[in-house]
Amino acid sequence: MTLSGSLINAFPTRDISQFDRGDVSFIIVAGAMVAFMIPGLAFLYSGLARRKSALSLIWAVTASNAVCIFQWYFLGYSLAFSPTATNGFIGNIANFGLIDVLDNPSPGSPLIPALLYSFYQMEFACVTVGILVGGIAERGRVLPAMVLTFLWMTFVYCPLACWAWNINGWGFKWGVLDYAGGGPVEIGSGVGGLAYAWVLGRRQEKELLNFRPHNVSMVNLGTFILWFGWLGFNGGSAFGANLRAVMAIWNSMLAAAFGGIIWCLLDYRLERKYSVVGFCSGTIAGLVAATPASGFIQPWAAVIMGIITGAVCNYATRIKIFFKIDDTLDLFAEHAMGGVIGLLANGLFATHNVIALDGVNTNVKGGWVDHNFKQLYIQFAYVCATCTYTFVATAAIAKAIDFIPGLHLKTTPEGEGLGLDEVEIGEFANDYIEVRRDWTAVGKPMSNQASEVPIMDIYIHGDRRDQEVHRKGRESPPLDLIQEKSVDEAASEVTQVY
Repeated sequence: MTLSGSLINAFPTRDISQFDRGDVSFIIVAGAMVAFMIPGLAFLYSGLARRKSALSLIWAVTASNAVCIFQWYFLGYSLAFSPTATNGFIGNIANFGLIDVLDNPSPGSPLIPALLYSFYQMEFACVTVGILVGGIAERGRVLPAMVLTFLWMTFVYCPLACWAWNINGWGFKWGVLDYAGGGPVEIGSGVGGLAYAWVLGRRQEKELLNFRPHNVSMVNLGTFILWFGWLGFNGGSAFGANLRAVMAIWNSMLAAAFGGIIWCLLDYRLERKYSVVGFCSGTIAGLVAATPASGFIQPWAAVIMGIITGAVCNYATRIKIFFKIDDTLDLFAEHAMGGVIGLLANGLFATHNVIALDGVNTNVKGGWVDHNFKQLYIQFAYVCATCTYTFVATAAIAKAIDFIPGLHLKTTPEGEGLGLDEVEIGEFANDYIEVRRDWTAVGKPMSNQASEVPIMDIYIHGDRRDQEVHRKGRESPPLDLIQEKSVDEAASEVTQVY
């Protein structure tokens, strides 16, 4: 089947030979890897939360992804990257609905077309809002969170991206070194998440007691999915299949590994246990620090940065306690502080030798190792500007939404007790069966005396009746939450459930 001449003439002739197909293919794959970070975040958040609110976080991450895609197509890309805007703060709507975003060289690199660049940057934005909505953990309503997502993208993320990456942004013109998003992505999500949590307020005190992740296996799985996607996040920010991309990947691996080791060792010092959650937290903190720095520094500097990040971010988890802000998932300690460390590391360790490996940025100076001593205060000023603007703007948006009837941000105390899965979603991440270890006690009557906790009884649990494991010495659960079962009856019910 052939096209008619008139139909062929309807399509303008475009020169696609200016882009290397290897570079284009690499960035398509890298963008897909970044998109895979969304389920990684969902798994991570779900595992870190209590069982009764796990699915609400999965829903929030998933839905915010859809909202972000619409916003980015609708006007977000234009507000961040339109090359005709000259105010240095935010773009215009010249590329509204991706108008004229086709085969011209992208604003970020001449190696790939603008249409591909817009897709790749959209995935950055999706990951950022996915991190941000973790601020609602266990008490935030999901509908207002989606409204906030759209407004936050428009008035916070897009300006931050314009500052650092738009050719007319004030940070770009001033010489700020921000490789893959220390400002827009990490400080944006970390400081924004802190501001969101501050406006939401703390959970009830009884919900804060004995809070532990309900599924550490999911935490580990989510961490490694994020690590995989981060290689596309940082490697792809070289915008081509070149040595700078390889260097960024190497630096990401090193920073993540050393960040995880240091965090775990610091936790071991206190608990004398090798915490999986601690290892995962340090790994993510190292990857966060690598985001703004991995395409600028040498591997030896990535090792130093990973060690410092693991330690600083570990101690930064105390900041929320000092300010009494219920940052449940430690967004500030890991993402904001990690992003700050990575940006400041550029002022010290960035080098022209690494930057020029992409064959494009051959005239960019590094930091102190290149004797460019003013770079450190440029980075510091940029950190101060992004942190201040993000916190104030995010808090203002959240407060404004909270005043709108029907869009109050926080669930009721009763809803918090029941869990967001019950009151917001109506579905649950899992139903489960819990069995005590001493099989000889099967079928023995359950005493309601606090001092007589049986060694073995079979509990049939559902998330509508969330109940923590009752260990020896703790008060027994109420009788109405327990169904005495024989082994055969319990096995039959397990078969029916699964």
